[in-house]
Amino acid sequence: MTWYVARRLVISFLVLLGISAVVFFLLHLVSDSPGRVVLGQRASPEAVADFNRQHGFDRPVVAQYVSYLGRLAQGDLGRSYKLNEDVGTLLWQNAGRSAMLSLAGLVLALVIAVPLGVLQAVRRNRVVDRVATAVSYVLYATPSFLLGLMLIAVFSQSLPVFPAEASQSHSPWVVFTDPRAMALPVITLAVTSVAVFAQYQRSSALDQLGQDYIRVARAKGLPERLILTRHLLRNACLPLITLVGTLVPTLLAGNLIVESLFNYPGLGLLFLNSLHREDYPVLLAYTLMGGVLTVAGNFVADLAVAAADRRIELSK
Repeated sequence: MTWYVARRLVISFLVLLGISAVVFFLLHLVSDSPGRVVLGQRASPEAVADFNRQHGFDRPVVAQYVSYLGRLAQGDLGRSYKLNEDVGTLLWQNAGRSAMLSLAGLVLALVIAVPLGVLQAVRRNRVVDRVATAVSYVLYATPSFLLGLMLIAVFSQSLPVFPAEASQSHSPWVVFTDPRAMALPVITLAVTSVAVFAQYQRSSALDQLGQDYIRVARAKGLPERLILTRHLLRNACLPLITLVGTLVPTLLAGNLIVESLFNYPGLGLLFLNSLHREDYPVLLAYTLMGGVLTVAGNFVADLAVAAADRRIELSK
């Protein structure tokens, strides 16, 4: 297990290094003169040249990247020239709210999708299975912004049950302290994931239902509920664990849409505002953070699957 973890850590580090290089060079290709972007189009050429020289933007891009890696190793993510704040501070101030929103959406999606997928597998090709599959396909094909607008139109306009705007509290626990204001953002974020999770769970449960250990359990006369919860569920959830790890960037991208749609002060809204302002240090840090979360999600998922099924560790 130690060798497996060490190998996965090395691979994760190399992937993150590649992500940082690609994002860094792509952002520098967007604008040849960061000073012009920061100071504006009306700034004199002398002022732009002086800004680029002071911040090292006049050096070769490779040299800038090496310096960036050195600062990154010290925990320095740079400084937002538009907001005149440390990028790490900006991310830290907004990360808690976005994390809680993503976590609430993920938990809600799993609570609905896991039993739904098992139910579909048990009731294969019956009315429940066909209806749930059709609804899942429709929800999966529905863009998050359209779904959010539909929820606002129904539950905020036609039936004034929930507010159209998310809570503006800066507390990361706002999902729990003001659930009414956060209901629509959480539901919007969870619905698409429910569609994906339920279908994966259904396929995995169908595969497990045909295994010998299920037949043996039924031949022993064990209650169906006990077979499903104690024997089938653990093995059927293994592919779902991996899927949850790979969906971390999807949740992060979903936050962009949900936070913008419901005006929720989180990382997604910070990214969109920085994109409009062409605030490259914030964009670079956010994209790199997305890469870190993606790699970390896959790493944790691999460890969880290896811990649940020792054969996976031995085969790698």
